[in-house]
Amino acid sequence: MKKILFILAIVIGVAVVLCVAKDLMLKTTISAVATQVTGAKIDIRGFSLGIFNQSVRITGLKMHNPKGFTRGILVDLPKIMVRYDLASLLKGKTHLKYVDVELKELILEKNKDGKLNVDSLKVAESKEAKPKEKKKVSMQIDELKLKIGRVIYKDYSAEPAPAVEVYEVNSSKTYKNITSVEQLAALILVGPLQDAGIRGATIYGAAALAGVAFLPAAAGMTLLGKDYAEENINIPMQKLYKVSLDVLNRIGKAEKENMADGVISGQANGAGVTIKLKSISSRITQINISARKYLLPKPEIAAGVLYQIKERLK
Repeated sequence: MKKILFILAIVIGVAVVLCVAKDLMLKTTISAVATQVTGAKIDIRGFSLGIFNQSVRITGLKMHNPKGFTRGILVDLPKIMVRYDLASLLKGKTHLKYVDVELKELILEKNKDGKLNVDSLKVAESKEAKPKEKKKVSMQIDELKLKIGRVIYKDYSAEPAPAVEVYEVNSSKTYKNITSVEQLAALILVGPLQDAGIRGATIYGAAALAGVAFLPAAAGMTLLGKDYAEENINIPMQKLYKVSLDVLNRIGKAEKENMADGVISGQANGAGVTIKLKSISSRITQINISARKYLLPKPEIAAGVLYQIKERLK
């Protein structure tokens, strides 16, 4: 009996090792292939392949900026869930019945030369190629659900400090019948830009060649809702006031300040900005930031100021 249990333990141990090795190998392969396709380094934190339930789970996928930009993240995908067709895979065909993608952030960056990071990816270079010369990587996705969190736009061509705008998109869309990797990349990379109303990216042309039509809306038209940015931050009011004042002076100019009332006003990114602080407790402070340009609310600028304050606190 002991011998049987010992053999069973060995079999189970070997099975576990093979499963782990299989997932590690596939994770490495997928990272390498995705890096080659996009031209940007891609890391994956977790990967698991289910044979019996025909599913794949990917966690912590991050695409880094291409060369010529800061050492930051371009796309943050915390979770990807896939249901695949095993029979098709065994025949050498990629058929995915359902794909669920959660996009936390897309960080659009313009360098000092005025070029966007998304336009430096390999998938954007197809814009210059003729459709008949472009060889698409074949695949079939029956249904794609794409949840988009926010788009952060950093403009390093601005002086003296980069201008930052944050678009809280918070959308969920469903697409059907995707037939190439290029189409999938276009939806993930260009879809958030369209929802944020960001124009001028040449990757729109690459998306059109891939068979996906995007018409970027005017900024602000697609993002209806709050005209300010607000959050409770776990930090005493006095310290947050000092950091907020320093950040506003770095990215623009503080014109009025009142520590007693917790109010700072000034200019940033060509807009009038007002920062209001309210002490919730000895360690928690509510910060409310509003921005207006030509009397129009600019929540993306307000959220950009808040983003930079939070980055300074890290």
